[in-house]
Amino acid sequence: MELRSGYVRASGYANKIRKVLFAITRGRAEPEEVVRAAAELNQYLFGKFQELGVRKEDVVRISIGFSIDGGKIIWDYDSLKIEVYRREEEKNLAQAMEEVEEREKALDEAIKELENLAERLRALSDEISEKVEKLKQEHSGLKLQVER
Repeated sequence: MELRSGYVRASGYANKIRKVLFAITRGRAEPEEVVRAAAELNQYLFGKFQELGVRKEDVVRISIGFSIDGGKIIWDYDSLKIEVYRREEEKNLAQAMEEVEEREKALDEAIKELENLAERLRALSDEISEKVEKLKQEHSGLKLQVER
């Protein structure tokens, strides 16, 4: 398995790592283990960021492989890749942030579409329920007339 952070400001990498890890291990690892493993990786990354001179305003993209053995998350530190886009490298940073914004916009549009579809389904469900109730009432009325 592989964890990929996507583009994120270095100041927010720890939160992003934890969220992504929760998402990709859902049902495969206990929440306590996810928190433990995320903390372990974030501590390791903090040291790497210091070695690389990463500042909190820089943008990073992190990927690392891992496995789950007996419910325990085991990081493959040899597979770690850290891409750094420094603030002064405006062109690369702008390109990275543009990609993030495009993906977020596409996600927002997809969510809106799904919300609209869900609303239409709710309306259809209400309409079906009304028709069922009407049929039940008509059936009950016919039954009463036959009994007379």
